[in-house]
Amino acid sequence: MGTEIFFIAVLFLVAFAVMDLIVGVTNDAVNFLNSSIGSKVAPFKIIMIIASLGILAGVTFSSGMMEVARKGIFHPQFFTMPELIMIFMAVMMTDILLLDLFNTHGLPTSTTVSIVFELLGAAVAVSSIKIMAATDNAMTLGEYINTAKALVIVFGILLSIIVAFFSGVIVQFIARVIFTFDYQKRLKRYGALWGGMAMSIITFFILIKGAKGASFMTDDAVAWIMTHTGLIMFFIFAIAAIIFQFLISFFHVNIFKPIVLVGTFALAMAFAANDLVNFIGVPMAGLNAYKTAIASADPLNITMNALSNKVQSQTFLLLLAGAIMVITLWLNKKTKTVSETEISLGAQEEGFERFESIWLSRSIVSMADSFFTSLKIFVPAAARQFFGRRLKPRNPNTVMTPDDQPSFDLVRASVNLMVASAVVSFATSMKLPLSTTYVTFMVAMGTSFSDQAWGLESAVYRVTGVLTVIGGWFMTAFIAFITSFLFAGIIYYGKVPGVIILLVFAGVVIWKNQQKHKDRVKEKEEIKIFNMKKITDSHMAIFNTFEHLAYMLKEIRESFDVTFDALFDQDVELLRLERKKVKQIQLWANIIMANIFKVLRLLQKEDPKISYKYAQTIRRLQKLSDGHRDTVARSYIHISNKHKGLLDSQIEELKKIKIFILDILLKVETSFNKKEIVDYQNIIDQYRYMRELADQFNQHQIERIRSDECKTRLSILFYAIVGNCLMMAKQNIKLLEIFNESFTFDEKLSNSYIKFDFQ
Repeated sequence: MGTEIFFIAVLFLVAFAVMDLIVGVTNDAVNFLNSSIGSKVAPFKIIMIIASLGILAGVTFSSGMMEVARKGIFHPQFFTMPELIMIFMAVMMTDILLLDLFNTHGLPTSTTVSIVFELLGAAVAVSSIKIMAATDNAMTLGEYINTAKALVIVFGILLSIIVAFFSGVIVQFIARVIFTFDYQKRLKRYGALWGGMAMSIITFFILIKGAKGASFMTDDAVAWIMTHTGLIMFFIFAIAAIIFQFLISFFHVNIFKPIVLVGTFALAMAFAANDLVNFIGVPMAGLNAYKTAIASADPLNITMNALSNKVQSQTFLLLLAGAIMVITLWLNKKTKTVSETEISLGAQEEGFERFESIWLSRSIVSMADSFFTSLKIFVPAAARQFFGRRLKPRNPNTVMTPDDQPSFDLVRASVNLMVASAVVSFATSMKLPLSTTYVTFMVAMGTSFSDQAWGLESAVYRVTGVLTVIGGWFMTAFIAFITSFLFAGIIYYGKVPGVIILLVFAGVVIWKNQQKHKDRVKEKEEIKIFNMKKITDSHMAIFNTFEHLAYMLKEIRESFDVTFDALFDQDVELLRLERKKVKQIQLWANIIMANIFKVLRLLQKEDPKISYKYAQTIRRLQKLSDGHRDTVARSYIHISNKHKGLLDSQIEELKKIKIFILDILLKVETSFNKKEIVDYQNIIDQYRYMRELADQFNQHQIERIRSDECKTRLSILFYAIVGNCLMMAKQNIKLLEIFNESFTFDEKLSNSYIKFDFQ
């Protein structure tokens, strides 16, 4: 192949760089946005503007990090330009696919880990091919791969996880003891000193330590800054403290807000300085390799010794990359999907948990609980009481939607940003491309742990979430290595056809991921329907609850309609889809129940009688959702296991049951929507007739069993469905009764007060 084909390959690398910037920023925006978004420090647009400015400033500090892509993982002097282009093509395609996959599922992963192991995998593949093809004394794999540097990078990343978590725990504990959760009262005393310290730390690590990698800094300027570090730190601390004290004393400014906003700028700057190499480092290395090769007499065979030398990146290219990152930050919808995972795991308030508990998380929580219980023995009672008062969270007096309520306060947000930016920027100054995702995530988990956000009610779910994310990090390394190894082999042997095949494959995968993400977004939009508005009136909260119940009943009714027909027709695919919908409806039920618990806090203060009745909604709702889930699950398992389908007589009987249960669901749904009891006597009559039919059908089933016409599994399925339908009809009527009793203050409803009696 001539040099022309590799010129086209370099153009592809440039295009891949743009795509990688898009998927990379989507993944990494969580690192610098979550503290500001989670604490609601400012309007969303203001936060985005500050983060954007931080990115543009940070890209100019990333020049020194670009060396990692050229010589950090392998020794370029042992490879030719075509071999390096093949390695870089495999790396970029793998990186885009991998990051897009994690973004789709809302899991933050490390762009640093992915690029390191992709470079390692592709380099090992090409090196192995060269070793096998050699006829003379072949070099060993260890000579091709920069194992020492790779091990230092991996060790630095793993160490940063531990350091970040415990740094977050310790600093947050100190900050909370100083300020408590009612921090407004203590701002006048300690706010200025805390702000001065925060500003000096951020400046030290971002401006002073990061200056060594800036593309625009001269050696003399860097040397002067390093020589006068202590003096610069002192002046920054003093000036910032004086300004903050002035703002607090005369303007009553909450100085945590400027600290968090400056910290957002700083961490965005640190992210761009440290992680830009992950997105454009490889394409720039490919461009450098191509330029070096075509300037030589034998471009296809010359080894790339030149890439071992230091190359200063052009500030214009870095700013162009920064502009693409900023545009992506504003436009890409997947950014919010990734952010929600970390925010939910660190939220101070209890509520819906995204992750389920697993045995490992339960074991960890049990061991931690035992450890802290034992530790109390060695802590004096006076000290326990002192720290208990300082660390006691405040209870909210209102019911708020997640869109209104901060996930955590400004004290924790300031610590998140301050500690994370310090760790990331220090690593940048040491030329260690540690993972900003790992650092910011573990700092956030450390501060939430220290803030007691992981209470006994939520700890197992939060720990499961953390383990899931960390497990994904290890999977990132494994998938990155294997995939880039295979891609490099395909490109090496397949040449142009191999590249075309991989491009088509990548396009299909990205398109499917996009469809999955649209479905996820749709599900989350539906969940928003169940968010409580910010209210202090418990009666309005009850009003909203029954609106939510109406929406859920509608979905159950539609699901039941499809499930019955699919069972009659033995359509396993339809039943599989309905089984997936069951999880969504169960989620809605859990959210409604969580909202009810919040409202009960208000009801206990206002009207204990209504509080008791309203609490019964939880039990009725649980039974209702369980009946729906059991019916769908039993139907799916029966048909998917290829058991004998329902008999014609059973189908006819279940069709009658279906008509009644769907009609009852519709009438109750209509009552909740219209805020009045609709045809309640007709509902009672239908339920009683259903019971009579069930008795008849049960007798028919006994006769079918006696005549050996119906086997055991079919009998169990039939009885279960009939029983579930009866139970669900009863729970709907009970919900109507609670609805009526909860609104007896309303004249229209009190005039039609009803009481149902069930034996």
